[in-house]
Amino acid sequence: METTVFNPIQLHLLQMFSHIDSEQELKEVQQVLADYYFKKVEQRAAEISKQKGWTQETLDNMSNNHFRTPYNNDR
Repeated sequence: METTVFNPIQLHLLQMFSHIDSEQELKEVQQVLADYYFKKVEQRAAEISKQKGWTQETLDNMSNNHFRTPYNNDR
């Protein structure tokens, strides 16, 4: 039988989640976590844009381009 080892963060979250008593509370905690990670992604994207000197115009142009690798259908 395999034993699962949790890191300190996982243990803390498990302890916190043990106090959730309703579906509504679970949804609220899920939203808080989603908001937290969305904010982190936004901050990182802003850092990258600043490092690369991208403007809103650059981002708009990038959104209109196709960057996927073309695949050869001649198999």
